[in-house]
Amino acid sequence: MAIEHHTVVVVGGSQAGLSASWCLKQRGIDHVVFEKDRVATNWLNQRWDAFCLVTPNWQCTLPGFSYDREFGGRDPDGFMLRDEIIAYIQAYRARFDPPLREQCGVRSVKRQGSAYAIETDEGSCTADFVIIATGGYHRPKIPRSGGQLPADILQLHSSTYRNARQTGDGAVLVIGTGQSGCQIAEDLHLEGKKVHLAVGSAPRAPRNYRGRDVTSWLVDMGHYALTVDDHPQKEGVRRKANHYMTGRDGGREIDLRRFACEGMALHGRLKDISGAKIGFENNLAANLDNADATAARIKTEIDKWIAEHGIDAPVEAPYVPVWTPGGMPPAIDLEQENIRTVIWATGFSIDYGWLDVPVLDDSGYPDHWRGVSKRAPNLYFLGLPWLWTWGSGRFSGVGQDAAYIVACIAEGRSGLERRIA
Repeated sequence: MAIEHHTVVVVGGSQAGLSASWCLKQRGIDHVVFEKDRVATNWLNQRWDAFCLVTPNWQCTLPGFSYDREFGGRDPDGFMLRDEIIAYIQAYRARFDPPLREQCGVRSVKRQGSAYAIETDEGSCTADFVIIATGGYHRPKIPRSGGQLPADILQLHSSTYRNARQTGDGAVLVIGTGQSGCQIAEDLHLEGKKVHLAVGSAPRAPRNYRGRDVTSWLVDMGHYALTVDDHPQKEGVRRKANHYMTGRDGGREIDLRRFACEGMALHGRLKDISGAKIGFENNLAANLDNADATAARIKTEIDKWIAEHGIDAPVEAPYVPVWTPGGMPPAIDLEQENIRTVIWATGFSIDYGWLDVPVLDDSGYPDHWRGVSKRAPNLYFLGLPWLWTWGSGRFSGVGQDAAYIVACIAEGRSGLERRIA
């Protein structure tokens, strides 16, 4: 029997894979999309109940499917909740009926002559081109020190946290202050839970400033269009933590100092675990100060933009810290603090164990330029944070990345013509 062949195989059927499929379909290019679960499953299974976007809905602009026009959304300045995000993605799928095979995982991708051999849960196929659109959040990352915690402590990763009821009685220790850690700490805090938070070095951003959502200012200033090549940190920007803020209840910034005034216990970065004893680094004040400094720099950039363009915008008073740490204990005892749950908001690691093509660098990250593999012909990555711009891993920029990759395929270009060595 002849093995099924496609011009393009897309691995992953969420917003990135669907964006690629839209662009391929518009150009009449034969392809198939393999999705190991169902469309938007990760949004359902790896997000907590109150999860919402941190960027406004008007930034949801998947190819051919904007939030307001095609989806019919009525709150462009709001922030979609988890179930609305799922509905948005599912509606996008229904709009153009992609050649999607759900619950069909890809087990391996290998080079076979001038093409690729793909093994799936349903059998084998070959393709001239492969687009890997599985994103960058594959395996929950939990430090090995978690194994030192007492057996009766409930341990959750941010991807398995759902709501405060899940944590039962007692206080909760949240480790990590990226977007997920801060928002989960807030969720627990709003539900009346006693929360301890191990504060890391993630920066924070203001939510609104001088009469507008900060996202709107940053878009006007070109931050979302800034490419990896043009960024001062070049590819190093991909390792930066996202600024923490929230879109909850219409959107607000997260000020950990205010939480401390309201009873949340803040600590420095996690240092070590020895049974019920949790040690913290002596850097809480520095981490809070650095986060505030980042928010202040963003405001200063906006002030400069407003002045340079003669924009009439209300003036705001400078931020004044409402709380400063003093004499925080270097360690706590879980039993004494009645902490029964530890939530690891420590991110994810990537896993391309099924990709049997030498396309990763020494750290295991795809070696690419603008999604085009530098090490294998006709192989592409899509949906990674900072793949090309700040919006690459978001609803706002993934479509532009997909269009570039599909144009390379359609026009027979390598895609590396503008690569800066």
